[in-house]
Amino acid sequence: MYRLFVLVGLGALLIVLPLGLVVLTSLQPAGLATGLGSGRLGLENYRAAWAGANFLLAFANTVLVAGAVTLSQVITSALAGYALARLRFRGRGAVLLLVIATVIIPFQVLVVPIFLVLRSGGLINSYWALILPTAVNGYGIYLLRQFFLTIPPALEEAALIDGANRFEILTQVMLPLARPALVTLSLFTFIAEWNDLFKPLVFAPGGGLLTVQLALSRFQERFATDFSVLMAAAVISSAPVVVLFLIGQRQIIRGIATTGLKN
Repeated sequence: MYRLFVLVGLGALLIVLPLGLVVLTSLQPAGLATGLGSGRLGLENYRAAWAGANFLLAFANTVLVAGAVTLSQVITSALAGYALARLRFRGRGAVLLLVIATVIIPFQVLVVPIFLVLRSGGLINSYWALILPTAVNGYGIYLLRQFFLTIPPALEEAALIDGANRFEILTQVMLPLARPALVTLSLFTFIAEWNDLFKPLVFAPGGGLLTVQLALSRFQERFATDFSVLMAAAVISSAPVVVLFLIGQRQIIRGIATTGLKN
């Protein structure tokens, strides 16, 4: 047991140490290469980063895009996951395999056909260009499907006897019980969209839709980079998702621990 605590402590130290270095560097006077230099600590870099990157607009755009993608994935994953878990129809196994196969395919492989489709619809440089490509996710469908399988069918049978239809069973019985899985999917999706730089660069090349990651990239110059201001911008951009993760970590652990118990 003692060795286990030592290993866990070392692992936590390896994770916390780089984060502490980032925060320390962000508080150092501008111009220092690392957070190990001497100087008075202050918040000047945070003010410079906030003013220099227009984070208010970036936060608004990113929250809109990430929120829309998260809502879309939760809805589509709940509907498809319930159908694959409970409904009996021909080809259900093939559909499940197809859903799992989409998780294996890297998004970068599909970027050219997706770009052509969006361009043909006149959606490039719009919010739809950042929302539609990831509005449905195979991992979310599989996650909820596996969680629905852990819910006893007797609950649905009782609801059917009471006169409920399939949609009412899903919304009033299954989804409330699947809260851990829903929170897990929502947080994973929102954090992934928050940290996404690839889609804004490819599908919004005009730069009109400023996101958090695009704002952060402005501090990485070609020949010289002020690491103090860059680290301050990194802390600002990371703070919202860290808070979200801390709030929902218990639901995430429960959702992952209770998913995949049945085939």
